[in-house]
Amino acid sequence: MVDPTSDLGDDVDEESAPRCVSCGGPALGVGRRTVTWVDGGDVAHRHFCSRSCRDDWTDERPSAVS
Repeated sequence: MVDPTSDLGDDVDEESAPRCVSCGGPALGVGRRTVTWVDGGDVAHRHFCSRSCRDDWTDERPSAVS
């Protein structure tokens, strides 16, 4: 798999692309979305192939501290 924090250009094929956590498809192209957050000192991220898949995701991030 490619580095999920790098820019994914046209040179990434479907096999090595990050997988969409909603549908399992390759997260490539202009519709791709990535959500990134820090959790206990570690960076966590989730990839999505489209806005629709991003909207369908059940957000697992910890609640923001007030």
